[in-house]
Amino acid sequence: MLQIDNITLNAWGRRFFERASASLPNPSKVGLVGRNGVGKSTLFKLIKGEFTPDSGEISIPRSARMATVDQEHPATPVSLIDTILAADTERAALMASLETAEPEAMGEIWSRLMEIDADTAPARAAEILNGLGFSTEDLDRPMSEFSGGWRMRVALAAALFSAPDLLLLDEPTNYLDLEGALWLEARLARYPHSALIISHDRELLNNSVDFILHVSERKLELYTGGYDSFEKQRAEKLRLQTAARAKQEAERAHLQSFVDRFKAKASKAAQAQSRMKRLAKMEPVAATIEERVAPFILPSPARPLPPPLMRLEGVEIAYGDDPAVLRGLDLRLDIDDRIGLLGVNGAGKSTFAKMAAGALMARSGLVTRSSRMEVGWFHQHQIEALDPAQTPLDIMREARPQDSDQSHRSRLAQFGIDFSKQGTTVEALSGGERARLLLNLVAMAAPHLLILDEPTNHLDIDSRRALLDALNDYEGAVILITHDRSLMELVADRLWLAADNAVVPFDGDMDDYARFVIERARGGTSAPSQAAARQKRAKKNKRAG
Repeated sequence: MLQIDNITLNAWGRRFFERASASLPNPSKVGLVGRNGVGKSTLFKLIKGEFTPDSGEISIPRSARMATVDQEHPATPVSLIDTILAADTERAALMASLETAEPEAMGEIWSRLMEIDADTAPARAAEILNGLGFSTEDLDRPMSEFSGGWRMRVALAAALFSAPDLLLLDEPTNYLDLEGALWLEARLARYPHSALIISHDRELLNNSVDFILHVSERKLELYTGGYDSFEKQRAEKLRLQTAARAKQEAERAHLQSFVDRFKAKASKAAQAQSRMKRLAKMEPVAATIEERVAPFILPSPARPLPPPLMRLEGVEIAYGDDPAVLRGLDLRLDIDDRIGLLGVNGAGKSTFAKMAAGALMARSGLVTRSSRMEVGWFHQHQIEALDPAQTPLDIMREARPQDSDQSHRSRLAQFGIDFSKQGTTVEALSGGERARLLLNLVAMAAPHLLILDEPTNHLDIDSRRALLDALNDYEGAVILITHDRSLMELVADRLWLAADNAVVPFDGDMDDYARFVIERARGGTSAPSQAAARQKRAKKNKRAG
């Protein structure tokens, strides 16, 4: 389906690819992975023809249809359902032709409409929209009524509905909640054509793709299987490469030693010359380059506080005089709690986080919290709120005015912001570097509670793992909101669900919740069955006993 042949690209003063090649089978779902900044999105631009390689070529079959999701759908007066239906351009053209077609052509048009299942198109479009979080009531709303984030989902829904031969997706889960990410994971796994997906979502890459295309050192390499399989194969390849290099270096040293000893000796001159030729012809084995990831610095609180950290009794939360976003909250948070907060966008997760951080007061009910509790709160809008003209050094000076510049620089280096970038503007930093800076800043005071609202949006897989390691070493309480299922599973030991204007404990694990999300998208229950989850766990425990 996609052939990349010896491409080289230089842009913005650097080389992105150098004689890089890859051939993608047809059909196949391929995860495109690599560190932030190595050129994954640049490769997409090359595939789409927006950039031209300096040498080499990229080709796809001339008849193949390609689609991508570059930006949010325009805010038009057209209804949501009609916007999605229009994405199937052949169906739309055939339906329009019925208005003016001659009677003798009507049979052929209807025959083609039947071949492409045109009559089921509205149901298929509604199923996709439902999976991405739209309600039945939303279907007839004009596009102009949806926010930019929801119009990004519309663009994704349109691409999936049109079912192109090659679908290009660049970080599709970044603008989805966990529920949308779980649905997309299942949808891509059964996508019938080829797809190339840039993603840092380990679960999606394990469960939805057949191959991993790795970008590293300006080259492309295709691996069979999901991300876990790729990691094992790459680790083995690096081990063998290291062993081969060590063996070659030993042989090179042995040959050079012989040459040095006998090149001036007449009786050994021929043999020395032969070894010199062997040395000259030896193709050097490339050194393995360890791509170091800076750790996250999440210091634990110096001394624990008496439990509970926070207790909510009959709490109602609202903005001003508006209707309550959340009501009847009866919850308790202790110092060793790791809470994963689930729920669709708009269910009140971020509102709850804001209340827990002390940035939003309860309208009624009793909130009891320790007066000495320090809270570190990271939310995704902080990245957007950064002054683009400030530098990381400026931000550190504001956060820690009592510290020296040398101390500021040392801390920034620990955060993964190297010396060359400490004096550059925030605008020039990558999303991952900004996220690193803010995540480390909110934890710098060793808080008793860390509230993380979508902390991984701009982090690559290795940085997400570094964050996971830091969270597991951190000895305070955590409230985590994330669409990264792997992070949720490995950090949270209790799940709370925001739904129906409430936050309640969820009696089940992430597998239970994933099944609920998929069933709901297919028209199943509107809320997870707590009783069913309890019954399942009881049976599991009974079998284990």
